[in-house]
Amino acid sequence: MEHVKKYIEENKDRFLDELFALIRIPSISSESAHKDDMLKAAEYWKDAILKAGADKAEIMTTEGNPVVYGEKLIDPSAPIVLVYGHYDVMPVDPIELWKSEPFEPEIRDGKIWARGADDDKGQAFMHAKAFELMVNTNTLPCNVKFMIEGEEEIGSPSLGKFCEENKELLKADIILVSDTGMIAPDIPSITTGLRGLAYMEVEVTGPNKDLHSGLFGGAVANPINVLTKMIASLTDDDNVITIPGFYDDVETISDAERAEMAKAPFDLDAYKKALDIDVVWGEKGYSTNERTGIRPSLDVNGIWGGYTGEGAKTVIASTASAKISMRLVPHQDHLKIAALFEKHFTAIAPTGVKVKVTALHGGQGYVSPTDMTAYQAADKAYTTVYDRKPVPVRSGGSIPIISTFEEVLGIKSILMGFGLESDAIHSPNENYPLEQFFNGIETIPYFYKYYAEMMK
Repeated sequence: MEHVKKYIEENKDRFLDELFALIRIPSISSESAHKDDMLKAAEYWKDAILKAGADKAEIMTTEGNPVVYGEKLIDPSAPIVLVYGHYDVMPVDPIELWKSEPFEPEIRDGKIWARGADDDKGQAFMHAKAFELMVNTNTLPCNVKFMIEGEEEIGSPSLGKFCEENKELLKADIILVSDTGMIAPDIPSITTGLRGLAYMEVEVTGPNKDLHSGLFGGAVANPINVLTKMIASLTDDDNVITIPGFYDDVETISDAERAEMAKAPFDLDAYKKALDIDVVWGEKGYSTNERTGIRPSLDVNGIWGGYTGEGAKTVIASTASAKISMRLVPHQDHLKIAALFEKHFTAIAPTGVKVKVTALHGGQGYVSPTDMTAYQAADKAYTTVYDRKPVPVRSGGSIPIISTFEEVLGIKSILMGFGLESDAIHSPNENYPLEQFFNGIETIPYFYKYYAEMMK
């Protein structure tokens, strides 16, 4: 398939120009100020799919941000691949840590630097360009549908209902997703598992107003002091989560499977050096990869209360709040975990304060079998381009909607990611290597080729 490399080489500058135009749209789904930008991004995707060769593309309304749907149906007897991606991105704060403007992409050191460069504008756009390549070279072997949403970064609250209402439209044999990563630039991997998520917000309230810490200090409960103690108690000295019932549904991974996972290349010293840490941290008795792949976790994602401005202001805050996420493994139900969290967090509150717990969003974990046809096709595609068999890995991240696809649509997903750990997704200075972007565009057509052949 020499035409693949040739087409990419002849069009690579245009591919980047088109991707950069998409990146420049600040489509931050969690901030209401960017509502118009969400619509702009959806419009851009619709036009991109049509220009790439889709027979039709449309913007479909949901209760939240719209979904872009497109399709090219070439043969009723051919398999249908449903491509999923998202056009929304994370906020950019803290803005002062960025080395360049987050929505003005730059190429430095062989990488694209911008918010969304990897997650998920860069990775999703690979599919539009790979699709264009196959259409324009008359090598498209499958029917293709696109479903690009605008709420993934806030838990896809509208997409489940959208899928329920459009089951026939979304009918497919496999869902193809690039929103995950690889072990290293020269070590491809296929994500076979995702952790679920339960994301909570807690608020502790004490006095009815902020108080002078001299006149009232030591006499009334300080919500910040109380909150930090409550949070600290959520894990023990072995970093085991203390919420009663939390581990009831956690799958016990066999020694044989753990031994197989341990074969995946992992340089602990390089890992620590990249993060500028002296030691790793986590649940006792498990390796770093196991802690992020097969074990659940609990982390504080933000905490606030009282005075945080310049200089001193001696107050006891009326309220203190925090956002807490729990990454879950398959079989842990996020609704059950959210309920267990609320019950426990309320129960451990001391007298003198009031506690409010809100479940913000969540999703189930997901396992993608290695014996399905799509996995075998992806395995062969990566091997063709990288000259090395991909390693199956369980990711510590979450894409809550993936489990919903299987539950509502009855369709499995194949997670063909090209991102790297160094891409700093969700952080300042997000980036995406040009090599990964173009390798993705090259690998995807091979997936279609092998998948169509294996499905005959």
